[in-house]
Amino acid sequence: MLNIAKESKLGAAEAIRRAVSFFGPDGLGLTVVEQGDCCARFEGGGGFVSVAVEETEGKKRIKVSVQGREWESNIKEFMAKL
Repeated sequence: MLNIAKESKLGAAEAIRRAVSFFGPDGLGLTVVEQGDCCARFEGGGGFVSVAVEETEGKKRIKVSVQGREWESNIKEFMAKL
C-alpha cells in the first residue's frame, strides 16, 4: 500500500477532475465509487485508489493526498503530473 501527499497550485475541483480523468473509466478504467468536492475513490483490478484534497492554511495551494493498493506506480505517475 502507498500513502503519498503533495502540494499543488491547482484548485481542489481541478485536482479531483484530473484524478477522475486519470484513474476513472476514461483513464485506467477503475470504477468511481465515490466522488465529491474534496475526494474521490476508485476500485478495480484487485485494489483501490483514494484521493483527498484539502486547502492549506494561509497558502494559495492545496494538499493532495493519495492512498492506494495495487496501483502504486500509477499513483506516482499521477502525482508527478500535478
